[in-house]
Amino acid sequence: MEINLISDTVTKPTQGMLKAMMSAEVGDDVFGADPTVIRLQDKLASLFGKEAALYFPSGTMANQTAIKIHTFPAEQMICDKWAHVFNFEGGGAAFNSGISCCLLDGDRGMFTADQVRKSINDPENIHIPVTSLVAVENTTNKGGGACWDFSELQKIKNVCAENNLAYHLDGARLFNALVEKNETPQQYGDLFDTISICLSKGLGAPIGSVLLGSKEHIKKALRIRKLYGGAMRQVGYLAAAGIYALDHHVERLEEDHSKAKVIGKALLDSPYVKKVEPIETNIIIFYVNDDVNENDFVDALKEKNILISSMGEGKLRMVTHLDFTEDMLAIVIKELNDLKINVKN
Repeated sequence: MEINLISDTVTKPTQGMLKAMMSAEVGDDVFGADPTVIRLQDKLASLFGKEAALYFPSGTMANQTAIKIHTFPAEQMICDKWAHVFNFEGGGAAFNSGISCCLLDGDRGMFTADQVRKSINDPENIHIPVTSLVAVENTTNKGGGACWDFSELQKIKNVCAENNLAYHLDGARLFNALVEKNETPQQYGDLFDTISICLSKGLGAPIGSVLLGSKEHIKKALRIRKLYGGAMRQVGYLAAAGIYALDHHVERLEEDHSKAKVIGKALLDSPYVKKVEPIETNIIIFYVNDDVNENDFVDALKEKNILISSMGEGKLRMVTHLDFTEDMLAIVIKELNDLKINVKN
């Protein structure tokens, strides 16, 4: 049995989800005529208290569309140095929108309102780019699934309002944060101008993200999605998986968080591990000792059919998910306890 902890994107649709997909009522979404897509969009817009929503094939496309909505070429976006929109979207902010990024030195992917305030460029200074957008990621991917303090997000919103800046949330794993912090979608809908929600990570759908915003934002997003090649036809078969995930896979995220914390404790007890980042949700970030080759650690687990990922410089990652069972957890803990690795001389 293979145990894949590389990401929470490796899940397969459940039988209930497959049944919902196969029985979906569909139409041509390019013409706005797919009833299941419309139902998904309306469901999420209503949940977050936003005026409108638009379904995308990927979270990267949804985020890049939001950036293009809020900026003009030669302007600047403020984000964390670990932000997904900067590190893992192929340089899209520069290529698609022609903007630069002001990277803040946050804590595990999270920065403060004061840092934002100090980083806003003087709009009258023609030598530097105009600051137009602040982007936040919750939970933070490179930060180990860390959850933002909502009061700090509110303070950043105030800074944005004072300086006429747009405010976007990359909510790829937002539902993990909502469950862990006992927060509501409406809180986030009230705070951010646009929000991207990924359905294919913790929620377990096979594909898809949704961008939320005002009617004017989504009208612009529809044109940008077409420009990026993201218009789809009878995509209601996939949207049905998203609806099923929202109805059945949100509360269970707590199970993933609990399993991640159990693994974190086992890693702390390992003689090969020197540090485990705080675990709040389903991502485990840890560091091997200086005398341990990180690839040897990965390979040793791979020999036991346990797959994890290396992030370089001695930093490793595991991610729990819908398909990671209690039996698999027991196997992982046993193998971590029994692990034997040659150390460097």
